[in-house]
Amino acid sequence: MTEAIVHQMPEHMARQAWRVVVVGAGGTGSAVLPSLARLHHAMLELGHPGGIDCTVYDDDVVSSTNVGRQGFYPNDIGSHKASLVVNRLNVLMGTRWRAVTQRLNGRTAMYNVDLVVGCVDTRIARKAILESIAGASAYYLDCGNDTDRGQVILGQMMPRAALQKSPHRLPHVGDLFPELIDPSQDAADEAPSCSMAEALRKQSLVINSAIAVQAFNLLWTLFRTGTLKYSGVFVNLATGRTNPIPIDPAAWARFGYEAPSAPVPKARKSRKSKAKS
Repeated sequence: MTEAIVHQMPEHMARQAWRVVVVGAGGTGSAVLPSLARLHHAMLELGHPGGIDCTVYDDDVVSSTNVGRQGFYPNDIGSHKASLVVNRLNVLMGTRWRAVTQRLNGRTAMYNVDLVVGCVDTRIARKAILESIAGASAYYLDCGNDTDRGQVILGQMMPRAALQKSPHRLPHVGDLFPELIDPSQDAADEAPSCSMAEALRKQSLVINSAIAVQAFNLLWTLFRTGTLKYSGVFVNLATGRTNPIPIDPAAWARFGYEAPSAPVPKARKSRKSKAKS
């Protein structure tokens, strides 16, 4: 039986504001962002020096089918989702967050970031996120869902040179599930639903909130304790079950991911004095 691994939060995240980017302000994003604002407020109340400094990317606008299923109202129809959510939180919570009303693509390099939260529903979007933070030292929290199930997976991105030296790096969603970042497997029919009823037949009304709660709890635990004993959760509303992903190379191997071996320390050379001739 392998010994449980406890992940430690990087020290700098206890000393300065968390630089967070949220990609997607729709179904899951509009549920995650208010939770992030609550976490920001709690962090400050508990003495954290900066809380959360957040930027939100989404180029989409509110449609009539979004009302009721996402965090929007009839008067919001036609406005950009990112701007609506960010402006409301800035007014209500006193944050100074930013909205970028454009789509994130793989050419948007992000290095000065601590955490990227992906609230996207396509593989091509998920791949673009990973490409944008390739080479950075940052967490990637993937919040993905289907009809009535989904996953929340916290992984770490690192420069290539550091990967082999970090056997306990948290694998990200692309490490554990390569098919989830393969655009060729995206469904051919991704046209928006024509009505609220049609949208609800495709997806549970509860799944986005359920995923957001698990993401919120993971980040709250990371901040409050500075540690994690699991790095993700599977949610299945059809069975009413949630299953954690333990921080364990043996568990990762069951998904097909092989963690790098721990580097072998170099043997010290003996300091034998040489006799003078």
